[in-house]
Amino acid sequence: MTAKEIIEILDAEIICRDDLLDTELHTACGSDMMSDVLAFVKEQAVLLTGLVNPQVVRTAEMMDMHCIVFVRGKRPNIDMIHLAEDRDMIMLCTKLEMFTACGKLYEAGLRGGSGK
Repeated sequence: MTAKEIIEILDAEIICRDDLLDTELHTACGSDMMSDVLAFVKEQAVLLTGLVNPQVVRTAEMMDMHCIVFVRGKRPNIDMIHLAEDRDMIMLCTKLEMFTACGKLYEAGLRGGSGK
């Protein structure tokens, strides 16, 4: 699945790195707890979260994620956007709740890669 397809599925808005929307994304996770992402998540490309702070970008970078989707209409500040841009990370925003967004992506074929 590409980032373009995720945008369509989630009716999402592009926040940054619209030049990378053809990036293939095969797995995802949804969490507002970055400690859980670090502890339990393996082989992820997309992070769905409602948490809006720089730690989200840093966690995604550590886990080699390529796309962050902010749920519940949350929006990152300009510093977070610059941080993501510098790391070639796509940022999207959707008004959907986390459960609904994850469900729609799962239904469309995106899977988790928790390794558990």
